[in-house]
Amino acid sequence: MFCLGKEFLNFVDLLDFAVIILSFVLSLIFQFFHTDSCKSKNIEFTKLVVIGRVVRTIRIVRITYFMIQQRRHVQAATRQLVSQNKRRYQKDGFDLDLCYVTERVIAMSFPSKGMMAVYRNPVEEVARFFNTKHKDHYRIYNLCSERSYDESLFDYNVRRIYIDDHNVPKLREMLKFTEEVRDWMEADDKNIISIHCKGGKGRTGTMICVWLIDCGIFDQAEDCLEYFGDRRTDLSKGSTFQGVETPSQSRYVGYYEKCFRIYGRSLPPKRVLRLRSFKITGINSVGHGNGTDFSMEIRQEGSVIFDCNLKTERHCKVEYNGAQDFVQKYIPIGYEHCPFYFWFYTSFVEQGKLVLPRQELDNPHKTKTHKVFRENFGIQLIFQEVRTRSSMRQSRVYRGQFLPVISADHSALSPPPPWGARLTASRADSSVTVSVKWNATALVYSITTQHNHSLSIYAGLSEYTK
Repeated sequence: MFCLGKEFLNFVDLLDFAVIILSFVLSLIFQFFHTDSCKSKNIEFTKLVVIGRVVRTIRIVRITYFMIQQRRHVQAATRQLVSQNKRRYQKDGFDLDLCYVTERVIAMSFPSKGMMAVYRNPVEEVARFFNTKHKDHYRIYNLCSERSYDESLFDYNVRRIYIDDHNVPKLREMLKFTEEVRDWMEADDKNIISIHCKGGKGRTGTMICVWLIDCGIFDQAEDCLEYFGDRRTDLSKGSTFQGVETPSQSRYVGYYEKCFRIYGRSLPPKRVLRLRSFKITGINSVGHGNGTDFSMEIRQEGSVIFDCNLKTERHCKVEYNGAQDFVQKYIPIGYEHCPFYFWFYTSFVEQGKLVLPRQELDNPHKTKTHKVFRENFGIQLIFQEVRTRSSMRQSRVYRGQFLPVISADHSALSPPPPWGARLTASRADSSVTVSVKWNATALVYSITTQHNHSLSIYAGLSEYTK
């Protein structure tokens, strides 16, 4: 006996065939005995009911048996479904969400265990891959701040860079990473690196692109990002782009390009900026349409340094101009539990202004949000340069105390005066009086000459603290 070109004599296959035929026959009999004409004849079919239940039990056992027998195929199908059309490594007995971006750089998804291993890379299989293909010559970078695994499976050749999901690494972490990888790659031509986050896409692509710029394969961030997307995407299985999509992550790859090309693999000079205004354009289709249902936070190094509420005008003054041609009451909440967010580095802000259109904002860049965030939606930030110790001779903070500097002869008063003290310094043509005050969020310096000309300078304490 044959079925689909294969011999059909296995006992289990024959039993399965018999169960299917018996189930079909019993279904017809039950249908017959449930008609009104048969019920009126008092025909007893209790035995058939019992037989039917036995057959159903056999069918459940049959389904369970096939699930166990086909477990590997079910897992493979599930992993393929989750990884979508990411390029996979399916050779030499491996089937992993993993691909070679270059001969010495690998991108992959998170090595998992437990239930996660059903739909992501099983950590044991990942370890087997590296210990088979690149034994003693691999280094893995785990970019997930939210999860970890047993590093002993990889002979502790794992490095951690803690980056939150859908966020960006710090520039100094990028520079430290490329320096470390450079030393590793130069130590042996066989050495390779593998980088992963959770899905092996955003954070992974960001750091891989940084390395490809540093090692000279690419000069431009845009070209590098496009190349990574091409290598990670399997177009034979779908057209979904599997590269770096979060605008802030792409922006930071561009920042690294400038650090590499302009500043010689160093951080740019520090710039302290004060945010003077924050303008949202195209808001009439978002929420209430006038911003009254919005609030804002500014974070630095993970800490909130400023927040405001546009409805109550807490810590801000709101001006609204614009006709409401359409008001969408719904505000989509995306990653980071907010409608939109973005990361930037102050040293790269040009001419005191940062303008980000819709496609450069995290969350609104997604096509599915464009019914709310229209094409003219965008952000404009206006900054004021803050003079720091290197450029500002009027004052500085030293060990938490205010140390005034008299601009007349550029000499500092020492020791530092107590708070609220009034001090006098002399010059040939005038005298200068300096008073020091603390005003909730700012230091206030009042400088008065003998000609009664006055100057007040307001600056946050944090701007000068070492």
